[in-house]
Parts: sequence; C-alpha cells; structure tokens
Amino acid sequence: MSDIGKDLPLFTQSTAQETGPEAPTLRATSSLNAAIAAWGEALQAVGRSIHTVKAFTSDLRLLGRFIGAGQAVGDIGTHDLKNFLDWMLNHRGVPCSPKTYARRVTSLKAFFRWLKEQGVLDEDPALPIPQQTVLSPLPTTLTAEEVQAVLQAAEAARRGSKPDARPYALVKLLLDTAIKKGECLNLHLNHVDLHAPAGPILFVRYSDVRKRYKERKLPLSADWVPAYREYLAQYQPTDRLFPWSPRRLEYLLEDIGEAAGLDKHLSFDMCRWTAALLDYKAGMDRDKIRQKLGISKIQWREVGNKLDRLAIQTA
Repeated sequence: MSDIGKDLPLFTQSTAQETGPEAPTLRATSSLNAAIAAWGEALQAVGRSIHTVKAFTSDLRLLGRFIGAGQAVGDIGTHDLKNFLDWMLNHRGVPCSPKTYARRVTSLKAFFRWLKEQGVLDEDPALPIPQQTVLSPLPTTLTAEEVQAVLQAAEAARRGSKPDARPYALVKLLLDTAIKKGECLNLHLNHVDLHAPAGPILFVRYSDVRKRYKERKLPLSADWVPAYREYLAQYQPTDRLFPWSPRRLEYLLEDIGEAAGLDKHLSFDMCRWTAALLDYKAGMDRDKIRQKLGISKIQWREVGNKLDRLAIQTA
C-alpha cells in the first residue's frame, strides 16, 4: 500500500475540486504537450506525490508519441484514443501488463475529464472508453489461531530466562494499530501518550505537509502498555521508538513467525492486513477502518474490495 497507491485508481472519480486550480491559459487549440504539463502542475498543487504525477503524466506522453505531442487537444477524438490503446496492446512491440494497461486507461479518462471540467473541452472523448479494473492478488493474512500463536511466541520471549519485551512490543503494536512499516519506523517516543484522558494513544505523524491527511490518533490496547514499559526499561530508546534498520525489524518479525510455527513469513504488511481484516470481521464501521488505515476514500475502494474478498475466503 505506496505513494503511487500501489497502482490504485487514484483519479477515477476525481472532480474539479479534487484536481486543483483551473487552467485559464488552456484552450481547445492548445497542444497535448501543454495540456499534460498543466495537468501535472494541477495534480502537484493538491499534494499528489511526485511519483504519482510522473506515472500518470508519462502515460499521457505515450499518447503524445502516438498521435503527436503538438496535436490540439480539441482535435483528439474517441477513435484516436481507441486506436492508441489498440497500438499500445497489440502493435507497439513492448509488453503491457493488465495492471499497466488499466492504469493508462485511468490516466486517459482522468486527464480528459479534467480538461472538460476546466472548460477546455466541450465533450470528453475518453468518456465512452470503459474503465479497466484489475483484481490484484489478495494479501496473505493470519488466521485468528495464528495471531494467538504469534502473540504467545512473543510473550514467551518476554517471559524467558533472558526477558525480551521487544518482540511483543513490536508485533502487538502492529496487530492493534495496523500501521505501515514506514510509519512504524518513523515513530518517536513522544508519539505515545500513556496518560491521555480516554486511554493510551498512538499518534501517527508525517513531516511532509503533503501527507498530513494521513495523520491520525489510534487507541492502544491495555495489554500492550506493560510490555511497552518493560521494553523501554530494557532497551532505553532515546528518540525513535524502534531505533533499528527496517531489515533488522523485518528479521525480528520473521523470527517471531518461526517461533510461532508459521508456514508464512510474518511481515509488516501481513500484520497490517490482518489487523484490518480482524476489525472488518468484528463489525467495525468501514469508514472507521479506512480512517484507521490512513487511506483516502478513493484508495479504500480497492482496499475495501480486498477485505470483502478476504472475509469470504477466510470465513
């Protein structure tokens, strides 16, 4: 789940308000190249990551290679777009995976919808082109029994001859909060408030102002707090909550999984999806799950669909 949304259809339902400022200098006679540049600026203006902007505008530049970057946007018709898609799939000579094809269709539809919403075009030539949906593979999750085995293995390390609370502090936090690996690595000691009026809280924060919408406040379970205090006493971190490299923490999770007897490789992503699925099966409101995960309503479409499928698969 990455900045580019793991190729999620980020712009399939965009509106004029979501795609940034108007482009008053564009006209139907403006070149495709000029319109692509303006669209990229509009996407950046509303905080889309540079990686996302590059991916979507590069799809449009491929269209420019096919019909000519100097072509007036008002002269581009639906037949041109269909010919482009056919060329890309069957005649370009470069493999195009279903996922890449689906994203490029999304790029075309979002771009021409934006031009119509800005008043540059009277009609949207991409409107008749069907949106392509690719069902990506379902993530691997833990069963309820495997979750208990993982927590028991971590608890055994905590209560062993050489007590180590770190495995429990890490894995229990991941399974309770569903935070991503990057969010976990960026946690600092002051992001944990054990004395909040409503109970212990974890603050997920971002230094990048464009990602402030991902920030959230998550409740911490009572079971985690004693292990966290033990962990602090044993390791005495001074700034970052888990001051180790990503790979070191990944190895730690793998070790917990092996101790639990799992056939699966326990990972950050597996813990995140497991936490979301457990909340889903417990009947948590879907929008509350979305907010807990820190994802947009558009990203939720695919995530929610995967949770629906996972719930059926694991019933």
